[in-house]
Amino acid sequence: MNKRTSSQDKFYGYLGLATRAGKAVSGEDAVESAARRGRVLLLVIAEDAAANTVRKFSSLARQYRIPVEVVGRKDRLGQAMGKALRAVVGITDHRFARVIRESARELVQENDEE
Repeated sequence: MNKRTSSQDKFYGYLGLATRAGKAVSGEDAVESAARRGRVLLLVIAEDAAANTVRKFSSLARQYRIPVEVVGRKDRLGQAMGKALRAVVGITDHRFARVIRESARELVQENDEE
């Protein structure tokens, strides 16, 4: 197993754990609502999300001072969560937000090195 596969597995694995623990919200409406209520601690936006979606949620994140990671694909985000395609995911737990952000950064860094 190469390092990139390991980083991908880690990122998507943590996302799945957060979902099963009830510490992740997904889908544009649910994430927007949770962010406006101050519940979202980390926002994950899929790399293949529509430009309008990226713009909307980047703006929302700036407004509410939510860290953002643009990583993964909609199909893989949804699959990790046991759902259909997901362009945006909000993490609502401090510990999950920290480990998901760290694993997302590792994955992005590895992609940049290629």
